[in-house]
Amino acid sequence: MTTRSDVELRVPADTAYVAVLRTTTAGLAARLDFTLDDIEDLRIAVGEACAMVLEQARADGDLHATFDLGSGELSVTVSADADAASEPDTDGFAWQVLTALTTRASAEVTPDAVGITLSMKSALLD
Repeated sequence: MTTRSDVELRVPADTAYVAVLRTTTAGLAARLDFTLDDIEDLRIAVGEACAMVLEQARADGDLHATFDLGSGELSVTVSADADAASEPDTDGFAWQVLTALTTRASAEVTPDAVGITLSMKSALLD
């Protein structure tokens, strides 16, 4: 049995579509009663993750996003089709932003895709 995400989106691998993913993230976080600060942190983190995967994206590829909703937790995975995917720079400023704004951040690379998963728990659960 395969696990299915609660929400899945696929858009062209182009920076013009990052706003769609950021807005979807904000809407889903609001449904989980995240604070306004948490929602904005997630929006920023998703934008950074998209920028990181789009650096390696194929021009004719897709940007994929999956959203898993838990009890007071939201996990977002953004990935892009890539020809020669490599690990994102986890020592760079963008990765520091991701880890500062979220509860967890991780990267996954396959020969034809690069992805970043972000998770955040609601501050209201602390």
